Order: sequence, then structure tokens, then C-alpha cells
Amino acid sequence: MVEKLKEEYNVDVEWRPFYLYWDIPAEGKELPDYVKRARANGSEERLQAIASSYGMDFRSTARIYSTRLAHEATEYARENGKANDFHKALFRKVYTEGQDPSQWVVLRSTAEEVGLNTDEMQQLVVYNRYTGLVEEQVRWAQQIGVTGVPTYIINDRYAVVGAQPYEVFKNAFTQIMNRKS
Repeated sequence: MVEKLKEEYNVDVEWRPFYLYWDIPAEGKELPDYVKRARANGSEERLQAIASSYGMDFRSTARIYSTRLAHEATEYARENGKANDFHKALFRKVYTEGQDPSQWVVLRSTAEEVGLNTDEMQQLVVYNRYTGLVEEQVRWAQQIGVTGVPTYIINDRYAVVGAQPYEVFKNAFTQIMNRKS
């Protein structure tokens, strides 16, 4: 969907971090009851249908993972011109293959897949080179009212929240372009 938006509207997409939960331990934690209830009431089918409409498979996570290392590894990828490639590959590993993004084996294989130096990435993340930057970006997201993921910020002014069908984005872009006229 993001690739389609980039082609059709000539937009740039930057993935930025956000923590739904600040207190996730490194090993992650069990899904809260409200998520289990939502899944039992059909939220999974909706997400699978949206993914399917883009020719993708979708597998929900079995638990809440700590994404701190993944966000920091993404900053390493951004610094090396591979943020979108890294994000796309990691997204596939997590939401199609069911892998845990808090594990170095997953992050390293993702970095290798997109042509990044795995040892350098791990070393810089372990030494907290990107920790402050990620925390600053998360605080910014909170300040502008982000409360869920994904949230798409358009022109630093408009937001589309949640996994949405492509038509929602088309409508948003049409409205934004009409306001500029």
C-alpha cells in the first residue's frame, strides 16, 4: 500500500518510532485481555482482509514484543539510506512470518537482507547510539496526539490512524489536494 501511494501521489514516506507501551520488558509480555477480546470479535479478519487486498499475508503477533531495539536498528538503517527497505523487511518478518523483532537474530538477518553491516548495527544499538533519538521522536509523536499504530502523518498536519484500506488514503489525499487549490 505504501509503495502504491508513493507511485500514485509521488510522496515520500518516512517510518518513525512510537511505543504503544513504554513498559514492555525485553522479553515482551502477554497480550492484554482487551486485545484478546478484539481478536475474538473479528479484528484479525479485518486486518487479514486489508493485507490480502494488497497481496500480502498477515499473521498477528502472539504477544506484545519490545520494539526498542527494532526502532533503534531502524535509525541505523536510516543513517545508512536503507530505512524503508529495513522497515519493509522487518514488517514482513514480524507480520507474515511471525518472528520476534526484539531478537538480534531477526534484526541481524533483516539488516543483512537489505545490505547493512550487521555487526556495526548491533554494536551501535547496544551502545545506545540511537536511544535518545528514538525517545525524542516518540515524545514528538505523543505531543502531536499519536496514540496508535500505524499513524500516517501527512504534510505534518493530517493523520490517518490505523490499518486502513487504500481508499481511505486516496480520499485523504484528494481532500488535502483540494484544500491547496
